Amino acid sequence: MHGGIQSLEIVFLLLMLFVAGFTSLARKLQTPYPIILVVAGLLLSLVPGIPRVVLNPEVVFLVVLPPLLFAGAWLTSWRDFVYNLVSILFLAFGLVGFTVLGVAGAAHFFFHGFDWRLGVVLGAVISTTDAIAATSIAKRVGLPQRVVDVLEGESLVNDATGLLALEFGLALVVTGQTPTLTFDILRLAYLSIVGIAVGLLIGGFVHWVEHYIDDGPIEITISIMIPYATYLAAESIHASGVLAVVACGLYLGRASAHFFSPSVRIQANAVWSVFTFILNGFVFVSIGLQLPTVREGIKNYSLGSLLLYGGLFSALVIVLRLLWVFPGATLSYWIRRHIFHQNERLPPLRQIFVTGWTGMRGVIALAAALSLPETLADGRPFPQRNLIIFLTFSVILVTLVLQGLTLPALIRALGLAGASGPNCEQAEARRIMAEAALEQLEKTNKDVEDTSASLYKDLKEHYRLRLSSLPRAGENQDGFHPEAYARFLALSLELLQVERQTAVKLRNSGRINDEILRQLLQELDLTELRYRTAA
Repeated sequence: MHGGIQSLEIVFLLLMLFVAGFTSLARKLQTPYPIILVVAGLLLSLVPGIPRVVLNPEVVFLVVLPPLLFAGAWLTSWRDFVYNLVSILFLAFGLVGFTVLGVAGAAHFFFHGFDWRLGVVLGAVISTTDAIAATSIAKRVGLPQRVVDVLEGESLVNDATGLLALEFGLALVVTGQTPTLTFDILRLAYLSIVGIAVGLLIGGFVHWVEHYIDDGPIEITISIMIPYATYLAAESIHASGVLAVVACGLYLGRASAHFFSPSVRIQANAVWSVFTFILNGFVFVSIGLQLPTVREGIKNYSLGSLLLYGGLFSALVIVLRLLWVFPGATLSYWIRRHIFHQNERLPPLRQIFVTGWTGMRGVIALAAALSLPETLADGRPFPQRNLIIFLTFSVILVTLVLQGLTLPALIRALGLAGASGPNCEQAEARRIMAEAALEQLEKTNKDVEDTSASLYKDLKEHYRLRLSSLPRAGENQDGFHPEAYARFLALSLELLQVERQTAVKLRNSGRINDEILRQLLQELDLTELRYRTAA
């Protein structure tokens, strides 16, 4: 027992070391860390003596998937998600179905021993996308925000639709039964409606409980428990755990402004940022480390045949997405304009093409492939299981590395870099908030004593300075003078550093203890965070 735990600890420490080291390299190379981690894991798997890391699909579905979905939903804007829902559904449902049908129709032409049923399984396995690499690139180079919103929404929802399609495909292959159309529609309705209901019920209960708690460690602990409890609750009644977690995350992400105190919000954001980074880093480096396991399962094919199969299938998956996005975008925007009366024009073709080029696959696809049963209902081996795993592995590598590395250059070449422009909503919100604070200050100032008048005068001057650097709605920022405000912030940050150094000197001289120093530094850190956010 002791030896097994010790070996597990060594593997875990090595994985964390790989994640930290290669993510640092990715930052220096200005490349999304998922791409570097996958490539690094692939190269490390070839090094003799590296511990074997076998990705257990149950660990992915029960340990990794719920918090990542919850964090993604929490950070998603409910307003933008609902506003782009038609476009998201055309990708999360329409594209998944188109991919499954396309792979099912083409698989028996590409691969010996495949029929349309195995094609359905293969298409369902690789239909889920991972938006981490794509959206990190898109945000960095300034891709229009509505494209990023659609990509993030797609990745939240298509995990559920892809896994439902896989359930349908496995029923065809394992039991030999063909579910009826009525059964499929009812099953989809049950999975979706009940899953969303479970998520909203748990979210509503947590919202009520949070109003009676104001303790950072307790609230953060609850927030980590929520995605697991929601996923397990939905799965226990055979509903969609994925949609339950997404619904709960969307609801609580919007409601958190009401029940999180400022200190808890800062702590929770820090904890969840590190937590999701570790989980993402673990799964991406583990994808690359799966090469020995995938390679050992393939015995009846030469290396040349495998490379040819992997390349052809990856190209097919990429082409299927590109074929769908153009008519899908046209129809979805027609529905948005004529049925939902949204004043949205069809995006330019170059923007639609970029959306089609961001169909990167990740750990959910590989976990789905590894979760395929080894035998059928009658005891025979699951046909072409190892080849399905290899093809899925190939698609993940090709889409992450090829599409991920070429996406920044493609965005710049098409003239889409920096197209999102300034965040006018944020500037307008800051202006209104500053005006409200200044108005309240004017009311309070009438009742202050003369001894406090100078303090109120300084505060009013501070808010007037903030307002002078913020444009009004519809006005150009060029007509304002942000230089003065920038100098004010720079000086404020410099003075905060002086305060920090002074506090450390006080501790070193014995005038204050370490606990007081930590409290003082935390106050200064929070003040600096506010200044940097305002900048």
